[in-house]
Amino acid sequence: MGLLRIIGKRFYRNKLSLAGAVVVFLVITIALLAPILSPYDPAEIDLNNILSPPSRSHLLGTDELGRDVLSRMLWGSRISLSVGFVAVGIAIFIGVIFGSIAGYYGRWIDTLLMRFVDIMLTFPTLFLILAVIAIVGPSIFLIMLIIGLTGWMDVARLVRAEFLTLKERDFVLAARAIGVRDIRIIFRHILPNALAPVFVVATLGVAGAILIESALSFLGLGVQPPTPSWGNILTSGKNYIEVAWWLSLFPGLAILLTVLSYNLIGEGLRDAIDPRLWGSEGE
Repeated sequence: MGLLRIIGKRFYRNKLSLAGAVVVFLVITIALLAPILSPYDPAEIDLNNILSPPSRSHLLGTDELGRDVLSRMLWGSRISLSVGFVAVGIAIFIGVIFGSIAGYYGRWIDTLLMRFVDIMLTFPTLFLILAVIAIVGPSIFLIMLIIGLTGWMDVARLVRAEFLTLKERDFVLAARAIGVRDIRIIFRHILPNALAPVFVVATLGVAGAILIESALSFLGLGVQPPTPSWGNILTSGKNYIEVAWWLSLFPGLAILLTVLSYNLIGEGLRDAIDPRLWGSEGE
């Protein structure tokens, strides 16, 4: 039985992780189809339907400007997922480069790079974002960049640990013996075998990035109106919590389900990848 088949079989048996994967697939599909699924323009103001409760014409109600909440949530899913994917993509790219070089070459290069990683771990992501926003001003692209630049250290450590083990394997020693260049050995021979734990960190990282973006938007420091995001819809909800419960409930549930689903996928992948838990399934 192939390795991928074992991992897939174990992941499929984890019903909670499988349910999380289904939810994430649905959220991504909804985000991609937002222009088609959205019943109204998310920025369209209707002063005749201010704070209307959920109804047949507005399934999730309207906000303080009469804008359709369902439409704003559909479009807001694009922002939240974009932040997660872009920030994690930046973190993985940097982490893989640092971890690969440190793990493969070792010695003083490893020591120097790992000390730099330790220094980077002292910077709290949220407070750094708040400080930069206070200086430069709110920007969704800046938020993506900072989350990525402050979230690659765990990836670097994982990749380094995998490289320290894999670089002594026979297939690597054989490649060196026939004169294969280091860069080809790193990215062609070792790295594909070191990426399994990175996928786990990536799924958990997307969940964390979505939470950070939602928190910043809730504070008014993230996505700026009229661009919709789940966080700034929640901001509207806190001002009308007693008369418009739907403004807090629906975006809150969307954030909860999405983040929980990514975490479930990460947990499922971690269990599926760990060979110590395979037992007789690896036969």
